[in-house]
Amino acid sequence: MTPVFANSAWISTRERFILRNGVWRKRWLKVRYGVFVHPDAGPVLIDTGYTVHSVQGPGRSRWLRAYGRAFAPKLNDDAQPQPFLSRFGLAPRDITTVIVTHFHADHVSGLSEFPNAQFMCSRAAWASLQRNGNFQNIRHGVFAELLPDDFATRLTPVEDRPRQGVQHLPDGYDLFGDGSVLSVPLPGHAAGHFGLLFPQLKEPLLYATDTQWVIDALPRAARPCLMPRLLSDDYDAMRRSTDHVQAFRNSGGRVMLCHDDAPSLFDVEEGAYL
Repeated sequence: MTPVFANSAWISTRERFILRNGVWRKRWLKVRYGVFVHPDAGPVLIDTGYTVHSVQGPGRSRWLRAYGRAFAPKLNDDAQPQPFLSRFGLAPRDITTVIVTHFHADHVSGLSEFPNAQFMCSRAAWASLQRNGNFQNIRHGVFAELLPDDFATRLTPVEDRPRQGVQHLPDGYDLFGDGSVLSVPLPGHAAGHFGLLFPQLKEPLLYATDTQWVIDALPRAARPCLMPRLLSDDYDAMRRSTDHVQAFRNSGGRVMLCHDDAPSLFDVEEGAYL
């Protein structure tokens, strides 16, 4: 059971913002989301990436329109959920579960496209979204308007799954009860932010989501300071989470990040297949 990732859109930033001692050149980053087929649970999506719902769709609030103008993602039409899933003979209605690693717009934009899916997310993330006022959520890139109206009734907190120890990482939660996919808490970037560990692959894979923006920034000496301090939910927690991810990588594990611009063996553009 191998995950495959698509790049929903490109976003640009200055390298200096995402890499210490980086230059001021513009760097184009990916916005990944993924899919895998679990032998019992069926087709499972990892986040949704950017879709037209967040950047082009009608009925968006002025705040979401402003967000779209600020980040200006360039959508990849061929990598939107419907065409991406069709490569594997799947359609959005076939998705049984969407794992929501956190509630930033570039991870939940397409949730309304999956009418039959249950949602797995962190209880802490969901509690934070409900507790915060609209302004606080928007300030952190969270737009409740992107969630389906019945999100709460289709929600399963990952913390309700069996807990399992993981070497070099915080204890994870066994999402399907067979040890094939663990949600691993990696707090700091956003409330309830977690990564996904696939420990049964020949070379264990940690999809560390947004712990950093690029792989080059995992070592301490390369980590940016200004942007994470401004944008992260908890900067110190983000530093500790990055330490965990780097320790896992140093132990021989493979790490992927949502926005890293380097190609991965698990990217569909590189020929990865379910």
